[in-house]
Amino acid sequence: MSYLILPPNYRPLLDAKQTEQGIKQIKDFFQQNLSTELRLRRVTAPLFVLKGLGINDDLNGVERAVNFPIKDMGDARAEVVHSLAKWKRLTLAEYAVQPGYGIYTDMNAIRADEELGNLHSLYVDQWDWERVIRPADRTLDYLRRIVRRIYAAMLRTEYMISEVYPQLTPSLPDEIHFIHSEELLQRYPDLSAKEREHAIAREYGAVFIIGIGGQLSDGQPHDLRAPDYDDWSTPNSDGFKGLNGDIIVWNETLGRSFELSSMGIRVDKESMLRQLRLCGQEAREALYFHQRLLRDELPLSVGGGIGQSRLCMLLLKKAHIGEIQASIWPEDMVSQCAAAGIPLI
Repeated sequence: MSYLILPPNYRPLLDAKQTEQGIKQIKDFFQQNLSTELRLRRVTAPLFVLKGLGINDDLNGVERAVNFPIKDMGDARAEVVHSLAKWKRLTLAEYAVQPGYGIYTDMNAIRADEELGNLHSLYVDQWDWERVIRPADRTLDYLRRIVRRIYAAMLRTEYMISEVYPQLTPSLPDEIHFIHSEELLQRYPDLSAKEREHAIAREYGAVFIIGIGGQLSDGQPHDLRAPDYDDWSTPNSDGFKGLNGDIIVWNETLGRSFELSSMGIRVDKESMLRQLRLCGQEAREALYFHQRLLRDELPLSVGGGIGQSRLCMLLLKKAHIGEIQASIWPEDMVSQCAAAGIPLI
């Protein structure tokens, strides 16, 4: 089911030519800054992987991967990636990347089950990154330091693009606020998870919500997460559980919260086995990725994905992700956007 926000009196601040130039400027500038902040080198990534190896990500566990047969491999099936969390960890091992260094890549995907709207498209483009860590780094303090570095790169990118196009007034706050999803529930007990995100993002401008995937005191997770990449179950120094989270900002153009990144410290053997058990997914232990982790053949890591079109959409003050990327949209959405002054590519 599609969901569409039509901001009243919307008018793009950049024309088509400026928009295309702005997209490239943002992408080039941000990835250079991200690489410098986290000491990441760029690698080439796959668009698809073989089905049945446990390498493809399951996101929140219900999306169906686009798949197809490979004629020259006896019709073995390949899946278009959802994201590259597990593939990146395998790559860190293959390249023997040392602690404190990592990789990033352009991740392109097709998510056929997305609910299309201002924020969601069939086509997904993000910077997927992964950094090797030491056992002592599996802490909330370390995660916060990484989040602050990523946010600093976002702030510098916002400043750069506003200097190029002065009509784009910066709106991100200087600091990002941290809150656990359980604290958020206690703060807004009568709101849904999404409404809680709107409320906290409106108040602080930029927040990192910790502990996405674990069950909260109301018996529900803040949002779903697959059990075998982010660690959402390990007790942390704040007295809650989880070493992962989402970077969420307030989007003035749409008047709502806006997720830019899902990330976290990745599972070790203990937390992966625990989370597979909690989700009733113990059968995954036999898969290729999971066996490599259980045999201590993969490094400990922290990583995530940062939406490329999302970041461009935010910084260029666009009302729809279709103003940033070319995709397919329902006919009624195209006509409604045109009537509201939103030009989809």
